[in-house]
Amino acid sequence: MMMENEFKEGEVVRSKFNPTLNLVISKHIPPIYYCRTQNKPSGKEVAYFENELLLYNVKNIGVVTSGNRLS
Repeated sequence: MMMENEFKEGEVVRSKFNPTLNLVISKHIPPIYYCRTQNKPSGKEVAYFENELLLYNVKNIGVVTSGNRLS
């Protein structure tokens, strides 16, 4: 059975390491997500593993690390 990616290209996410910075998923080459800063789309891509990212959600602001998935 094929697993679905947690995040989609074009989706806004945040890093657990810098949860105030909005990132946009530019591409996904398993297991790595490549992101660009939302306010600088022509900037350098940064690579993250899925467990290092949070879906952009007001409830998640300020969350730095968690052993559980947030919704």
